Amino acid sequence: MENRIRDLRTVYDLTQDELAEKLEVSRQTIISLEKGRYNPSLTLAYKIARVFKCRIEDVFIFEGEEKNG
Repeated sequence: MENRIRDLRTVYDLTQDELAEKLEVSRQTIISLEKGRYNPSLTLAYKIARVFKCRIEDVFIFEGEEKNG
């Protein structure tokens, strides 16, 4: 899933380590999230949105199925 974590982290002037500490996850988790290799749990997605003071859908770009017809 695409996301804006790296962009938001830059806006909030946070390192990967600092964000990981706030979310109580490893730096490797942040790296995997930023590269789109890992889809977070709903709980983690919520925590990320709270750190950046926005909605989950402002952080994560859902690429769902297109509607038919």
